[in-house]
Amino acid sequence: MNGTLIIDKPGGMTSHDVVQRVRRLLNTSRVGHLGTLDPMATGVLPLCIGKATRVGQFFATAPKEYIGEIRFGFATTTYDREGDPVDAEKPFTATRDELLAAMSELIGTLDQTPPAYSAKRIGGVRSHDSARRGEAVENAPVRVEVSAFELVEFTPPSIQFRVVCGGGTYVRSLAHDLGKRLGCGAHLTSLRRLQSGDFGIADAVPLDSAGISDITPLDQLFLRWPAIVVSGLEERRVRKGNPIPSEGASGLARILNKQGEFLAVAAVESGWARPRVVLTSETSVEAGAASLH
Repeated sequence: MNGTLIIDKPGGMTSHDVVQRVRRLLNTSRVGHLGTLDPMATGVLPLCIGKATRVGQFFATAPKEYIGEIRFGFATTTYDREGDPVDAEKPFTATRDELLAAMSELIGTLDQTPPAYSAKRIGGVRSHDSARRGEAVENAPVRVEVSAFELVEFTPPSIQFRVVCGGGTYVRSLAHDLGKRLGCGAHLTSLRRLQSGDFGIADAVPLDSAGISDITPLDQLFLRWPAIVVSGLEERRVRKGNPIPSEGASGLARILNKQGEFLAVAAVESGWARPRVVLTSETSVEAGAASLH
């Protein structure tokens, strides 16, 4: 069981809850996710299984695409429906054109402040842990990229929207900032992720029905990369993490043996293929492994 499993995450569970469920389902501890979804959110949650946990760093997890709903009238402590209102409700009086103008101001490269209730670390402590203890939290702004923030339906005091953004973007913060621009406050009431880099909702399976047959095998990953086929001495060198000669173009490549076994991810440069992650040993040889939780 080595490969990727794309879960259509249900609402009400943390991403870690999903990982724990899949670990029990597959009877393995080697499961990690490629980017969290808030408990309220649903949709694409890519998981790496077995040896694939070693190559998580090489998957594209951006851009991300979401659809959801924003409710105007008041902001909340968490920037979504699960928080407490921070002030009295105000009427939503913006026209469709005023709303579109405000949404357009949140497209592009932005300095976005993450919510106090988030996984961001301040001095080594999770922001949400400090917030739950009643401590004042001031997250520093983070540079994010929003390539689309579109109105899908205008149903005051709510709207349905679509967002395409880069990694690290908080859609909750987009909702909060939109409410500030319109002077009435706002919070996120639903969110569904349709795409996370290489992974789309069409490939996702419900958590309750996921099984071994839904795993994309390791040898079917990164097929867009060139393959270097080895045997004999070269195969033994690769298994030990040693470089081998290669006339291929610079970039990442898969190293396979003649039986089709995926041996390693390598970086090709200056006539050599240097293994970045060796998949045939229990200890990977890698330069900066992905952070999987």
